[in-house]
Amino acid sequence: MEKILKLQQKVVPELIELLEKRHDILRMICYNQPIGRRILADHMCISERIIRNEINFLKSQNLIEVNALGMFITIEGEEVINQLKGFIHEIKGLSKIEKFIEKHLKLAQVIVVPGDVEIDKSVLKELGKAAAGYAMDVIRDNSVIALTGGSTVKEVVDSFLPNKKYNNILVLPARGGMARNVEIQANTLVARLSDKIGGNYELLHVPDNLSNAALETILNETNIKDIIEKIRNADILIYGIGVASEMALKRGLPQKVIAELKEVGAVGEAFGEYYNEVGKKIYTVPTIVVKNGDAKNDKILIAVAAGKSKAKAIIATEINCSSTVLVIDESAAVEIVNILDKIE
Repeated sequence: MEKILKLQQKVVPELIELLEKRHDILRMICYNQPIGRRILADHMCISERIIRNEINFLKSQNLIEVNALGMFITIEGEEVINQLKGFIHEIKGLSKIEKFIEKHLKLAQVIVVPGDVEIDKSVLKELGKAAAGYAMDVIRDNSVIALTGGSTVKEVVDSFLPNKKYNNILVLPARGGMARNVEIQANTLVARLSDKIGGNYELLHVPDNLSNAALETILNETNIKDIIEKIRNADILIYGIGVASEMALKRGLPQKVIAELKEVGAVGEAFGEYYNEVGKKIYTVPTIVVKNGDAKNDKILIAVAAGKSKAKAIIATEINCSSTVLVIDESAAVEIVNILDKIE
């Protein structure tokens, strides 16, 4: 397979490029249907003339349908997208990139999905599907699953296929609430995931950004103490990775602290802990639930992140996390490789 791909890339590289382009168009239609031709062209930064030609071809092959509402993917089109996944993965050399990152960051596994989320938002849905697919394979009867909030983790939860094959599953929030969109808060996602997989859930109605004094008081409450103990001993933890400066603002940290984080070189955040480029923890926000120390115990960790801008944050927070399965997009993966190459 690899030899054939190399030959194709040398002799007829335009075929590979055309295949990738048509695959991307099909995927974009699939995740945004019904979608009009002009919007599709804008999303993909391709001229309407080229899009028109490609749409005519895909329609002639019965891969899409076009009506007054816009374009829809057909069943045959969905099958083609799924069948092309492995091929596209090999064309782009993503298997080698996965192994490189696994080795250099010392992770359990790396899963890279094709594309750049900063250019094509549908890539985030592919990321969610990949992470959810892995999670569904490792969930067992009696599993305790903890999740953080965030838009990326939301895509993971949305990508879980509804099923009731698991017994006695408990789903828990891995952090308290933050003053932002309730749709992506941990409590909301916990309830949604539990409903999808027929599990039970418990919620944590506590803010995430507490002072040390408030945190100590709340931790003395029996009910809070019990649920936190369950969360910290969860079997599976699904979480997102943040850029330090962005997360400091979202958490409402004082301007003095934000300036200090910048001064000491904080680049990544996970579980309220901030790390510099070499993975050294340099600041911790008082948090009521999971900390990185808990996350490095014997459990299955699924970290999800996307975008070139997250590369340094991913390295900082995930290096030497031997239990972590890292799910990222191609743009983040390529940038991570570039950074690690320079370090060497």
